[in-house]
Parts: sequence; C-alpha cells; structure tokens
Amino acid sequence: MEKTKPARKAGLARLLEIAGAKRGLVTAACVLSVLSTVASFIPFVLIYRIIAELLRHAGDLSRIDGPLLLNYGWQALLAMVGSFALMYAAIICSHVAAFQILYQLKLAFTRHLAALPLGFHTANSSGKLRKMLDENIEKIEGFIAHQLPDLAGSMAAPAALVALLLYFDWRLGLTCLAPLLAAFVVQAVAFGGSRSKQFMDRYQSHLEEMNNSAVEYVRGISVVKAFNQTVFSFRKFYDAIMAYKDFALKYTFSMREAYVAFIVILNSLFVLVIPAGILLSRSAGDYTKFVSSFLFYLIFCGAITATVMKLLYVSSSGRMIVSGVDRLDQIFAVPPLPLAANPRTTPGHDIAFEQVSFAYNLNGAEVEALKDVSFRAEAGKVTALVGPSGSGKSTVAHLIPRFWDVQEGAVKIGGVDIRAMDPDYLLSKVSFVFQDVFLFKQSILENIRVGDRNATREQISAAARAAQCHEFILKLPQGYDTVIGSRGVHLSGGERQRLVIARAILKNAPIIVLDEATAFADPENEYLIQRAFKELVKDKTVIIIAHRLSTIRSADQILVLDGGRLVQKGTHAQLTAEAGKYQTMWESYAKTLSWAIS
Repeated sequence: MEKTKPARKAGLARLLEIAGAKRGLVTAACVLSVLSTVASFIPFVLIYRIIAELLRHAGDLSRIDGPLLLNYGWQALLAMVGSFALMYAAIICSHVAAFQILYQLKLAFTRHLAALPLGFHTANSSGKLRKMLDENIEKIEGFIAHQLPDLAGSMAAPAALVALLLYFDWRLGLTCLAPLLAAFVVQAVAFGGSRSKQFMDRYQSHLEEMNNSAVEYVRGISVVKAFNQTVFSFRKFYDAIMAYKDFALKYTFSMREAYVAFIVILNSLFVLVIPAGILLSRSAGDYTKFVSSFLFYLIFCGAITATVMKLLYVSSSGRMIVSGVDRLDQIFAVPPLPLAANPRTTPGHDIAFEQVSFAYNLNGAEVEALKDVSFRAEAGKVTALVGPSGSGKSTVAHLIPRFWDVQEGAVKIGGVDIRAMDPDYLLSKVSFVFQDVFLFKQSILENIRVGDRNATREQISAAARAAQCHEFILKLPQGYDTVIGSRGVHLSGGERQRLVIARAILKNAPIIVLDEATAFADPENEYLIQRAFKELVKDKTVIIIAHRLSTIRSADQILVLDGGRLVQKGTHAQLTAEAGKYQTMWESYAKTLSWAIS
C-alpha cells in the first residue's frame, strides 16, 4: 500500500518548522527570552514591597527599615540588568541561528530554481523571484532573529501577568483583566481568521506586481527616455503603484474602527482601576495593605499595555511573514525535472528527434509548439533551422539540453534518451550562443571562465584569440582583469557577443547550439563573429537557428519548420530546386537584397 505524503505545514507551524533547522540555538533563544520576561516583572514586585514598607510606617517614618528598602532597590536593579543580559544572550543565539538558516534557505531556493525547467522561469518574472529570494527569505531571518524570541517572551508574559494581577488583590486583578480580554476579542475579530489571510495574500500579490513592473520599467528606461515619456505613460508600472495604494488605503480604513477600539480599551485600565479601587476601599479590612496593592496596580497598568502592544506587533509581523513563506512553499512545490535512477552516458554526439510533440503551459492553457517532429542531426555536421517567427525553431534548440521535457516522442543524443542522462552531464555536452547576451558584472577573465571553471589564464587567452576578442580586451584599462560595467567600461554588442563565443570555445562541448548572433551586427563585427564561429564549430555537431538565409547556404542539412511542424529538409540546393516553404522564403530574401531607399 502506497504511503501518503504528509501535508506540508502552514502558518506559524511552518515558520517553527523552518526554525527547527537550528533547534538547539532557537530553543536556547526562546528559553532565555522567557526568563528575561519573567525577570522584567520582578522589579514591580519589589516596588510593591517598597510601597508596603513605606505605608506601614507612614505615621512614623523613623521606623522605616532603610537597609531593607535599599536591599529591595538593589534587587530591582539586578533583576533589570539580568533581564537585559538574558535578552541579549537570547538575541545572540537567535541571530546565529537566523543567519545560518538564511544561508541554507537561500541556497536551497536557488538550487531548486536551477533544477526547475526553463518553462517555469518564462512563466514567472525575474522581479517576482527576486522579491521572494530577497525580501521573503530576509523576513524569515528577521522572524527567527527578532520576532521568535519576542514571541516566546510575549507568550510567557500573559501567564506572568495573570499570576501577578491575581496574587495581590484578585478583585483589582480581574478589573485589569476584563479590558484585556475585551481588547483581545476585538483584535481576534478584526485581524484574525480568513479575512486577514486573504488580505496578506492580496497584499503580497500587489507587492509582487509592483516589483515586477518596477523591474520592467527600469529595464525599459532607455525607451521611455528616447520617446520623451514619463512614468505615467508607462501604464503597467503606474497602474501597479495605484492599485497597491488603493488596496492598502481601503484595508487601512476598514480596520480603522477596530484598531481605535483596541487601543482605547487597552488604555482604559486606569479608568476602571481607579473607581474600582475607590469602591473596594470601603470594605477593606487592612487598609494599608489595600492601598499598597492599589498603588501597585496603578503602576503596573503601564507595563500591561506595553506587553500587550508587543504581542500585537509580533502577531501582526508574523501574519505578513507567513504569507511570504506560503509563496516560497508554492515555488518549492513545483517539481523539478525528474532524474534518472541509473543515469546513462553516450560516446556519440548525433542528435535525433523522434516524433517529438511539445506544448507550453501558459497560465494553465496548453499552447502547441511542436507536433510530430522527427529528424537526425549527424555528429560533426551543421544542421540549420529556418522558418517564420513562432514556427518552433527556438523550441527545438531548447529541447536539446532538456530545458523542458517533451510530452510525446523522445530527444536522443548518441542514441540515448536525454531523460536518461544526468542533467549536469547533458549540459556538459552542449554549448550555447544566443542573441540575448548575458555577462556578469565581473572581470573579463571570470566571464570567459564560466565556460570552464578550472581554466588557466593561458587557456582563457587562447579562447579569446580564437573568438577574435583578444585585441580589444588588451585595450581595456586592466585588460583581462577589467570589470564589465565599472568605471564607465561598456562593451559594444559585437564585443559582448565575441566574449560569449570565447566562453563557448573554452567549454569545448561537442554540441553547439547557435541562435544566429550576427543578425544585428555591423559589417566589421559580423566578419569577426563569423571568423570566431569557424573556430567554435570545428568538428562539432552544430544546430544553428538561421535568421538570414545567406548564412546557412553551406549547411549540411536545412530543416524548415512552419507552425510547429517539420515541412521540409535537405540542402540549400535541394530546397531551392523544389516548390515549397523554403523556396518562397529564399525568393523573398533575394528580393530584399535589391531594396534601396529612393
């Protein structure tokens, strides 16, 4: 019988489960915080005793026991110092635990993101994931470092409060407890239950949308400036800000009456204690003792309010953090690409698509990208993919390194299904050069070294020479040690493209996937990039996505895609000789060569 997988915890239980990764430190922090809270109430007891001693000898002050009062004073001071010392020790323990958990959680989250199929990243914006990685996880660190010890102390405080309130005079104690209970009822009704959770979920959604729009706006600021637009014309960003503002104000105004009622009730202790004390004093047997208790409750009312407000703050912060954790768990719940139980390797480097069908999942809807595609790209030869936009060229290229899993059919390298290979092994077989160039804000040396982390400086230099970028690198302020983007160091599109080619040359993978990088290059850079390509593709299995048909005339095989289907395949000479999609595309391309501005 198959075992059912235990349900993932939620809410505070989930936060405590995360904190349990460093159980010893977290437990020590909570225990020390509780002891600190208990110690903070000791001075009030000593103040009561001082008041009692003063009232007992109010008629003859010379009979007051001065050393006893001084002793009480020293005890109160030591209790306060002890309370601060215990809280300091608690915070030290909680911070050490929090930073260790923060490191582990960020590492686990980034590793999980890396294991997810590329389709997940296309459906989820970088702004949303960045917010989760930075803000949501940082808030968990704040909860463990600060809120958790406070929570432990705040949970212990009510027990200590009730004990003290009922110990000296239970009647005055109940008078103080009545508004406290009323305040908690108001808080539970206004801020508790599903309504609060729905608010936090919508609040997080608005924050994520605003964050996504902000990232998009910053990335497109050059376009906004170029067309002399303002933020108001960038509607998505503006609308996200206004939607967040409207929601926050609406919720705040809806909670206005409840919050005011809570604060008023909480601060009404004096209003109830004073008349209650006056009424009870008439029947007091020991008037001196009663006055001592009455004065104690008047002094203690301020501490009660501060303690309850601290508990309110901790619970409010906890609700917001819980909502963020729920969103993190939604990402963790996304299954990574399945791994083979017994990974296989392959000596061959030919690529075969066998009746491959694939569809993207966009917002829950299946969008077909490939249908029953079959072909074989022989090792050591060049296979070009051509077709109109949306025909499936990039999808074919992305399925080779298993950025997604196919729904039907199989993709094989050297006769082995790529799903049977270890992902790291598979990626070691493939190098990519796409139009969208990404370089890290690191040195030129480290950017090229991405291709092989163990490469020496000499090997990196050799790869740069082969990629036709050695000369311009030497002209930079620090040569290979120049940091890209620092001190005004910016590279042209062609220079950046050649650095990526150097990275691929250094990797020296047997399979190369090229999304033709010369489509937007100037003639000089195109010539240099083409020379770099010749070095890159030597004796490799090459898959090239062609945008300009002239660049793939010498390809060993041309695959023509249209509407996700393979409609033609052959050499340039074969395809131009027969009626079909390629011939039409070639004729249209040839006509563009004669275009001129009159």
